[in-house]
Amino acid sequence: MGLPFWLTKLLVRTGVARFTPRAKRLTDGGTAFLRHYSDRVLAAPVEEFLDPGFVPGADGPDVIDLNPAAPRSESGVSLGRFTADRYGNPPPNGIAELREAIAARAARFGGRALDPETEVLVTHGATGALAAALDAFVNPGDRVVMFDPSAALFHLGAKSRHATVRWVPTWAEDGRCRYPAAAFEKAMRGAKVLLLSAPTNPTGASIADEDLDHLAWIAAAYNVLVLADESFARFQFGTASKTFGKLAGAEKRILTVGSVTQEFGLGALRVGWLTGPRHLVRACGLMQNLNAPFVPAVCQHAAARALCEPDTEFRTSLDRLKQKCDYAFDRLRAMGLEPDRPAGGLFLWVPVAGLGMDGRTFAERLFREQRVQVGHGYAFGPSGVGHVRIGFAADDGRLREGLTRTAAFLDRVRGTPSGATVIGPEVVEAPVAGEVVAPAPEPRPVFSRV
Repeated sequence: MGLPFWLTKLLVRTGVARFTPRAKRLTDGGTAFLRHYSDRVLAAPVEEFLDPGFVPGADGPDVIDLNPAAPRSESGVSLGRFTADRYGNPPPNGIAELREAIAARAARFGGRALDPETEVLVTHGATGALAAALDAFVNPGDRVVMFDPSAALFHLGAKSRHATVRWVPTWAEDGRCRYPAAAFEKAMRGAKVLLLSAPTNPTGASIADEDLDHLAWIAAAYNVLVLADESFARFQFGTASKTFGKLAGAEKRILTVGSVTQEFGLGALRVGWLTGPRHLVRACGLMQNLNAPFVPAVCQHAAARALCEPDTEFRTSLDRLKQKCDYAFDRLRAMGLEPDRPAGGLFLWVPVAGLGMDGRTFAERLFREQRVQVGHGYAFGPSGVGHVRIGFAADDGRLREGLTRTAAFLDRVRGTPSGATVIGPEVVEAPVAGEVVAPAPEPRPVFSRV
């Protein structure tokens, strides 16, 4: 409803809130229980959490999901026959084996040296790391700065803590994420936390090293904490940017987040981590222990095993992913769309306003008419209203079919002859006008081994 929080509290105390549409949605019709809800629940963005644009629902067998958060895993890592539970709960900050593997990984990929005991916290995925950090450092009314567009979880996390979000406009330029320096500096004045990811989600643009230095310098000047999501950091097709852990002041104010979901495709484990200065990590650990302690030891052992596997085949996997990115980019261009060419990540950021509809309408119609799921652009920030996010990490065959269904949908929208014959959920592929496609290889997983 956009009401001030004090007014929401007043309506709850007087009982008037029971009759509002928002209260009915929040309580699923049980408004009599509203008086028991905490401030955190009352401030939660219920409209967004119930919106499939922010939280996609389960798909069916005939749905092509072009909005996945990670490639399918073909890792040989298994849970095996672990007996860790015989010793009771694992350590609150994570088992030593995994914390040491995370610290070693940070050093291996250009980060600063970490103390596994005090500067590494194992969390319930990257989402758990973000939640612990926001709970540790953000109060209602605090200012949180993020790029527009940014991961939907950033906005939802800040809003659910009743923070004030300050958006910094960005644009992609030759695969780089650019922003107006003056607007960024203005947003940082009086801010508490800066939320970042590299490469950025959803655009896949990388932040240039000189811009990362500028971000760190301004954060230090205004005494702002930096929470940086590096979940996609290794998915960079050119020269990788600096890691956040190597930036000036990282030992004082920069926390980094990672997980086994994206790189390893092991999202089912729900294992992530947060690293940084020990005095900041400790506060995050306290919040996690109060809200969701003890990541299951069996999952931690599996994650540690994945992190310790050799990286010899990752370059091949990354090259294969780049080929899929180029294929999806060229197909979308042949359809008359103009996606930004990403420098990394797993997504293409596609403007659709030129079709006479916004991103929500495009995504909803594409799903309803062709059973293809893409990301709703508005979930990623104000500038995303006229965009959709399309992932290219799906299996080869499903990626081709999903793009062919998208081409048929666009032909129908424009009233032009279709490039494909649609029979129910199945699509018989035909050449799209102006498209030159090399013979497709036999479908095989992106990640044959982690």
